[in-house]
Amino acid sequence: MHPSDLASPDRPVEALSLPDPARRRFLSQSLAVGSAIGFAGMLAGLIGEAKAAPGDPMPFSRAMLLDEARKRAGEAYQEPKFDLPERFANLTYEQYRDIRFKLNRFLWRGENRGFQVSLLHTGFIYKQPVDIFVVDEGQAREILFDREMFDYGQSVKPPDDKVDLSFSGLKVRRPLNSDRWEEFAMFQGATFFRALARGQIYGVSARGLAINTGDERGEEFAFFERFWIERPEPNANSVVIHAFLDSKSCTGVYRFTLRPGDETVLDVELTLFPRVDLDHVGIGALTSMFLYDGTSRTRFDDLRPAVHGSDGLAIVTGLGEHLFRPLANPRNLQISAFVDQSPRAFGLVQRRQEFGEFEDLEARYDLKPSCWVESIGDWGAGAVQLLEVPSESEIHENIICYWRPKQKLPAKQEFSAAYRLHYGRNSPPAGELGSVAATRSGQGSNPAFRRFLIDFEGKMPPAGAVKAEATSSAGRIVNLVLKPNPVRGGYRVLFELDPRNAPLVELRVLLNDGSKPVSETWLYRWTA
Repeated sequence: MHPSDLASPDRPVEALSLPDPARRRFLSQSLAVGSAIGFAGMLAGLIGEAKAAPGDPMPFSRAMLLDEARKRAGEAYQEPKFDLPERFANLTYEQYRDIRFKLNRFLWRGENRGFQVSLLHTGFIYKQPVDIFVVDEGQAREILFDREMFDYGQSVKPPDDKVDLSFSGLKVRRPLNSDRWEEFAMFQGATFFRALARGQIYGVSARGLAINTGDERGEEFAFFERFWIERPEPNANSVVIHAFLDSKSCTGVYRFTLRPGDETVLDVELTLFPRVDLDHVGIGALTSMFLYDGTSRTRFDDLRPAVHGSDGLAIVTGLGEHLFRPLANPRNLQISAFVDQSPRAFGLVQRRQEFGEFEDLEARYDLKPSCWVESIGDWGAGAVQLLEVPSESEIHENIICYWRPKQKLPAKQEFSAAYRLHYGRNSPPAGELGSVAATRSGQGSNPAFRRFLIDFEGKMPPAGAVKAEATSSAGRIVNLVLKPNPVRGGYRVLFELDPRNAPLVELRVLLNDGSKPVSETWLYRWTA
């Protein structure tokens, strides 16, 4: 979690004070990231009212970045060195949060370009320096670090003039909820980035690339080492950011097109250049948090009904089947693979969006966005991989999902992919199919049984024309009941699972009219 996680339409990021639960969650995710881890008009907006010296102009194009990445991939990897002064490397969370980019230094401030950008200081666990450039008319200029760009607050002594410091990332702002400039996207730490839509706060994080995630060989973290921000046209509705990726195993070039609104959309184009054969990569990787909900309420003595940033994995398969898998906080690591051919969409969604579902005035889980990946082009064979990591606290980002290609990425061969990230309140569109609205679980009629309740909502045929189909990979399903739900609309399915000593059971429930599905397919992994 980042310091801006709780930013809301009526609470500017600059004035935000994180409560203890939010602070702990930020520390947890941050530690994980850190361990891995005419031109005259443009210049006026670039360096703010008090001008700092920009770098020299240099030609820029995506083709040039691709050529450099291709060349670098053929060279031995150079481990980056973080020569951060000790007092900045050892900043506490509170001290780092006090360092803020000055408002009068925002890129394009006062230019009516639709977007402004602020930069993030190195320090705390963000020790990886990044170079940031502004691009205009095919020319790029580096933004040179200047301590006068930052307000260091009361707890941090500003660096001396001779101290060599840098930036660690950037934030993008736009008048999203009112006429006030508000942050809606952030790039910081390894290849992490995140966004939000109108009326929402930060939740799901995205990653440019996942390598060996959950693998016994150990995860490898790539880094975005440089960013190029294209200067928007006046009153623009989108902004383009390029990034250069490097890691022990590959180099890469990314292009992000950001379009904020009721739904914030990021178009992502990437090209990777493996240094070695890559047999476990994650494309469109997402991370979130799930502690408990109505399926696991008894494990946590907490006054809140549910605690999670996402509650389900939604998938639209290559054949058009809509799957919904409620998330779980298992007692042991669970890795699931949903094998597919060129999936249409997948993502981590937050379907519960009522305050009463959480009763948390601080974390505001009801304002967390869903985030799903819409594939562009043919992604070939592979699997949507889901990792559910045991957790006893909401400070841990314990849910990860991504697309894992079946075929390895061979060394010295290019790999390209494109997708569209959707941040907002909706899941991938299901058309006329009913959707899973709630899942609950409790003890069954026999102490060895587990009872499940699933609510389906949406436009579906009338009662009598719908049947429930339920299957299990082990054990048996008993006492299956389907009934209309007069309160929420749609249908309610109830059944009991007799696991018959099986340690793990895959469950599947679908509503149909006798010839075709009329709902999403509900999937669930029960573990003893």
